[in-house]
Amino acid sequence: MPQATGTFTIKMTPQPAASEIAEAALGRQTFDKHFVGELEAHSLGEMLAAGTATKGSAGYVAMERVTGTLQGKKGSFVLMHTGVMSRGMPSLTVQVVPDSGTDELIGLSGKLAIDISNGQHHYSFDYALP
Repeated sequence: MPQATGTFTIKMTPQPAASEIAEAALGRQTFDKHFVGELEAHSLGEMLAAGTATKGSAGYVAMERVTGTLQGKKGSFVLMHTGVMSRGMPSLTVQVVPDSGTDELIGLSGKLAIDISNGQHHYSFDYALP
């Protein structure tokens, strides 16, 4: 399976909750991300998060549309995030939404891993194209 690697920067912007669900105390943010490396792309997304009374436990879900070039192939696709922190133990799944690829990325599938070290965001994207 091909793999693309590189780094990305991200700008998170807190958003107010919709008035009818404000009492749910969910965090909502939009984000603007720039990928550099074998994935040269820009993405826009939205995230919902919830913390708990237990230190180190939380969860988030997010969707982002990525537009750019993946190892020379142009198009866009959607990534879906599911993240859980259970008493400090992280678990994260970021996968391509099936059939979300466009242009030269039609049929794209795969999973993206994120590693943050020394304040730098790194990605490793294992993917397949028909």
